[in-house]
Amino acid sequence: MSDRPANVHGTAIVVGTAGLIFVGPSGSGKSSLAFACLAEARALRLSAALVADDQVLVSMDGPDVVADCPPAIAGLIEVRGTGILTLPYRAPAVLHYAVAPVDLAHAERLPPEGERIDLAEGISLPLIRLSSSVRHPLAVIMAKIPRAFPPANPQV
Repeated sequence: MSDRPANVHGTAIVVGTAGLIFVGPSGSGKSSLAFACLAEARALRLSAALVADDQVLVSMDGPDVVADCPPAIAGLIEVRGTGILTLPYRAPAVLHYAVAPVDLAHAERLPPEGERIDLAEGISLPLIRLSSSVRHPLAVIMAKIPRAFPPANPQV
């Protein structure tokens, strides 16, 4: 891993083996969408855990983008209007995709294909844009990138 991780304002989670970091301005719905994804995963009996909320330490380990959590906030997530919650967490974790909450009133109807976002110098991930008001965010993410969520019991 690089010696100096970049501190990225966001929320990172892992669902199954897929690492996701929710990025965007304060109040855009990053933590709420991440929390909703964790709740959906639990309902679907998928393994899922928080990596970090608010401050995500991001670095490269070979070809992998790795997220870690400052010890002082490990397992804590702030859900705006509700407060700070304690959740199971796992850190460090490999990240595969960035998710950006969007306000549908100001969003492009169809975002560009193959879009990427720079998290820090030399660190980028494929970007998924997601309505901040979507009812089932994990379902949308799973439909967008099905290869990241292989079935638990593949049919033969």
